[in-house]
Amino acid sequence: MVGAAAVGVLLAVQARINGALGARMDDGIAAGLISFLCGFAVLFAASLVVPRARRGFRNLAAELRAPGGLRPWQCLGGVCGGYLVFTQGMAATALGVAMFTVAVVAGQVSSGLVVDRLGLGPAGPQRVTATRLVGAALAVVAVLISVSAQLGGAHASWLVLLPALAGIGLGWQAAVNGRMKQAADSAVFAAMVNFGVGMTALALAFAVEVLVRGLPELPADGWLYTGGFLGIFVIGGSVALVRYTGVLLLSLGMISGQLIGALLLDVFAPATGDGIAPSTAVGVLLTLVAVGVAALPDRAGRGARRLPR
Repeated sequence: MVGAAAVGVLLAVQARINGALGARMDDGIAAGLISFLCGFAVLFAASLVVPRARRGFRNLAAELRAPGGLRPWQCLGGVCGGYLVFTQGMAATALGVAMFTVAVVAGQVSSGLVVDRLGLGPAGPQRVTATRLVGAALAVVAVLISVSAQLGGAHASWLVLLPALAGIGLGWQAAVNGRMKQAADSAVFAAMVNFGVGMTALALAFAVEVLVRGLPELPADGWLYTGGFLGIFVIGGSVALVRYTGVLLLSLGMISGQLIGALLLDVFAPATGDGIAPSTAVGVLLTLVAVGVAALPDRAGRGARRLPR
């Protein structure tokens, strides 16, 4: 869970960098494509150099051919990351960042419960217990409290379905990426495939956008292009951890890390001079409580598995 929170902190930093790049370019899709492209280039080079990752090509091909093995659609988790970037450009401004975030988190924790129950991830089927339900609900409430200071001008509309579907996709993405890592026996290789698929999806969207708007201008500041490198650790970490945590707990841990990371950024590198709202700090603490509740052991399930002597 500490690892999942650390991944969430990195995700918050990556979001700040990619957001700044998108704002400078006035093009969120192009910023996302650059981020995916940078991450893919590094991971592809690593997959050619690292022996275990290099074996991932052969392992994945064998698993795809094996009866009952990995299915091709289970290699498409990166599409969900590309779709999230697309929805940021489509709906974040219209809904407001706060409403957008709540919708993504609600979809993500709901998807985590369902994906775990169906056993789509490498951790296998997991019971929908009362503690997991309460923890998931608390996480949504915590995020709602964290962004409550920004909700004044937000208004719900049908556009809220776009980030909600993106959140649902993130849960599914974590599950299939974990399966692919298991099949390829390499987190580096699985992350590389995820970046490649997401990059391809964003490249198609960008091609359409260029026909309408033309090419954007690239800013000169080098730090704006580091988001993709942080994404390597975000995707690689989640791929490696989901086997042990399951999708729901991974999602909750990452959400708590994102809020902690956002709070630290607002303290040490604020984007505006507005300061930190007390509701943000309360929301962060409540998220940690939600993770703790959801992570409580399933005593009923353990008892049911004990065999009489």
